[in-house]
Amino acid sequence: MATAVCPGSFDPVTLGHIDIIRRAAKMFDRVIVAVMTNPGKQPSFTPEERVEMLKLALQDIPNVEVECFHGLLADYTRARGAVAIVKGLRAVTDFEYEFQMALTNKKLNPEVETVFLTTDAEFMYLSSSIVKQIASFGGDISGFVSPENLKRIKERLCKEDNKK
Repeated sequence: MATAVCPGSFDPVTLGHIDIIRRAAKMFDRVIVAVMTNPGKQPSFTPEERVEMLKLALQDIPNVEVECFHGLLADYTRARGAVAIVKGLRAVTDFEYEFQMALTNKKLNPEVETVFLTTDAEFMYLSSSIVKQIASFGGDISGFVSPENLKRIKERLCKEDNKK
C-alpha cells in the first residue's frame, strides 16, 4: 500500500490545497495530510483547528487522513511508512524553494520521493496569505475556501471594522 504525505501549514486551508490533496488521493492508496507548525510564522488558527477544518473539507475522501506533526518531515515520513511527499506548485518561485526542500528530505530520508503537482490554473494565484488579506478587509472569500469552513474562517479573519 503506497502512502503519501501532503505537508503544509494550511493556515487556513484553501481550495488550492484541497485540489492538490484530492488529486494525490487518486494517485496513492493512502494520503496523510500533515499539518505542520512553522516557528517563523504567527498562525491565525491553532494546529487542532486546522486539522478540524481539513477533516471537514476532505470528509468525502476515504483514503485521506489528517493529523498534526512537529519536527522534521523526513523523520515523519519514515515513521508513517510514506513513499512520497506531495507538494503543489503554483509558479516558478515555488519550485526553487520546494526543490531545495525535496533534495534535503531525500538526503535525510533516501526512501522517500517528492512528487510535484502543478496547481490547477484556477488556483495559481491562491494562497493562504491572500485569503487572510482579503478577509481582513471584509472581502468575499467564498470562492477561495470550502463552504464547510467559510463561516469559521470569516469569523476569525475579518476585522470587526470591516464586518459592517
